[in-house]
Amino acid sequence: MAKVCILGGGFIGRFYAESLCGRRGKDEVKVIYARRKETAERFAKDYEVPFFTTDMEEAIVHPDAEFIVIGLPNNLHEEAVMLCVKHKKAVLCTKPLGRNATEALRMTLACEEAGIFAGYLEDLCYTPKFLKSLKSVQAGAIGRILWAKSRETHPGPHSDWFWDIEKAGGGAVLDLGCHCIEISRSFIGKDVLPVEVMCWADTQVKPIDAEDHAIGLVKYENGAIGQFEVSWTFRGGMDLRDEVMGTEGTIWLNSFLRTGFEMYTSGAGNAYVAEKAESTSGWQFPVGDEAHELGYPNMFNDMFDSFEKGISPRESFYDGYVVNAIIDAAYKSAKTKLWEPVVLPLWRGQTGLSKPSVYVDFDAQHWFIKEEILPNGDKKVILKNKETGIITEKVTRQD
Repeated sequence: MAKVCILGGGFIGRFYAESLCGRRGKDEVKVIYARRKETAERFAKDYEVPFFTTDMEEAIVHPDAEFIVIGLPNNLHEEAVMLCVKHKKAVLCTKPLGRNATEALRMTLACEEAGIFAGYLEDLCYTPKFLKSLKSVQAGAIGRILWAKSRETHPGPHSDWFWDIEKAGGGAVLDLGCHCIEISRSFIGKDVLPVEVMCWADTQVKPIDAEDHAIGLVKYENGAIGQFEVSWTFRGGMDLRDEVMGTEGTIWLNSFLRTGFEMYTSGAGNAYVAEKAESTSGWQFPVGDEAHELGYPNMFNDMFDSFEKGISPRESFYDGYVVNAIIDAAYKSAKTKLWEPVVLPLWRGQTGLSKPSVYVDFDAQHWFIKEEILPNGDKKVILKNKETGIITEKVTRQD
C-alpha cells in the first residue's frame, strides 16, 4: 500500500485524490498540504485525509508520507522536490517539471544523486487511447513515424498563478505544450534526439505578459517532425487531439471534446459538466469518467507499480527535463523568428541518426514513387528513372 502526501489542495490535487482513492485498492492519501488553511481543511474533510497542514516540510516529513505528490504552482516545484531529496522521500511531480530546463535538470540530478524514486506526472501520456495507439506504433503498424501532431486548446487555466509569468514561467506553451511535446516525442521515439525548434507565439486576447496562443515544430535527428498547437483563447471547452502519420498508416485521436457523449440542456441545472466547459446550457459534451479519460489512474498505477518493482516509470524526471529543454528552444525561437537548437547538456538517447533514404527499388532501372488503383480498375505505378531522373507512369490495364 502506498501512503500518499499531496502537496496542493486545489484543482489538480483534487484530480489526483479522485484517481488515487480506491483505484488500485491499496493506496491512501494520508497527508494534505495547502498554502491556505481553509483549503487544506476542506480537502481533508472531502477525502477523509487524517492529517492536514500549511507547513510544507511538516507534510513531507510526516511518518505517513511515503510518496510525495506535488500539485503546486510551477514556482514551488523545485522547493518541494529539494525537500523530498533532503528527507529521502519518493516524489511524483505534476507537469511541467520546471519553469525551464535549468530548474528541471537540477531537480532530476538531485533526485538521482539522493537515490530517490522520481516520477513525472504527464497524465496525457497515460490516456487509454494514447497507450493503445503507442502500442500499435511500437509494433510497426503504421511504419516509420514521419509526423506527430498534438493539440491542446481551451479558454484558459483555472487559477491566478498560471497568468503570472514569474510564477508560471511561461504561458500556453509551457502549460499545454509540455503535454503536446511529450505526446509527439513518445510516438517518434523518446530516444531520438530533438534537434531544433521553430515556434510562433503571441498574446492575442488576454491582458497578460505571456503568450496565450502558439504553434511550433520540433525537428528530430531521424528526420521526423513533431508539431504542437496550444491556446488559452479557444472557445467551446477543452480540445485534445493527436495525429500520427507513418510510412504505412495514420492514427487520429480525439480524447476529450468529442467523446461520444453529447447532451442538450436548457440550463435548468447548474452542475459541473467537464473540465474547461464554458456553459451549462446548450449542447454539452460530458466525459463519462474524466479522470480515467485523462490518464490519471493509469499514471498512478505505473508510478506505484514501478516503485514496487524497482524500475523507472514510463514518465521520469529526465523526460520532464527533455520537454523543458524543447520548450526553452521554442520560447527563444518565438523571439528570434529562427530555428533554434535544443540545448541538452545531458542526453541519454541515441546519437548520430539520420533520415532514412527515400529511394526504394522498383526494378533495376527505376525508383518506386507511388502505386494506385484507378476508377476503371487499372493499376498505375509512378516511377523515376535511376539514370535520367525522368518520372514516368506504368499502367496495367484491367479488361
